[in-house]
Amino acid sequence: MFSEKVSGKNAHDRAQLQVMLTYVRDGDKVRVKSPDRLARSTTDLLALVEQLKGKGVALEFVDNPALNSDTPQGEFMLTVLAAIAQLERKTIRERQAEGIAIAKRDGKYEKAPKLDVEQIAEARARVDAGVPKALVARDLGVSRQRLSASLNSSGKYAALAGI
Repeated sequence: MFSEKVSGKNAHDRAQLQVMLTYVRDGDKVRVKSPDRLARSTTDLLALVEQLKGKGVALEFVDNPALNSDTPQGEFMLTVLAAIAQLERKTIRERQAEGIAIAKRDGKYEKAPKLDVEQIAEARARVDAGVPKALVARDLGVSRQRLSASLNSSGKYAALAGI
């Protein structure tokens, strides 16, 4: 049994899927709950179906056996459902981006500075003492750009400079 709890959006970033694809042999049967659990992209799903078929591996979808890849009708339905899953994912991302844009416009998407006044003072003292900025940034868990912004009191850190 191969199981993972990651998104099906990218077949290449799924370690257990890659292990399963390496493991399966002619005559095996891969059982998956539904097509969208195997892949969210139409091209990824169809490529996986073809890859399994090329190895002589049967593919069964537990929730809908009519989608099994061993019939022309099943392949057709898989193609349609994969396209719907891909559309759904893109629609969700569009809506998310719209929501973020609205929140930014309304001033509700501002993230607080990652460094507080004490951390900035500590960072400034360490940099003045000759510690490399890259090391200070790494120790504080921020990027060098964020560290520089805090030390220069720019961006979100401008308001902290007046404190």
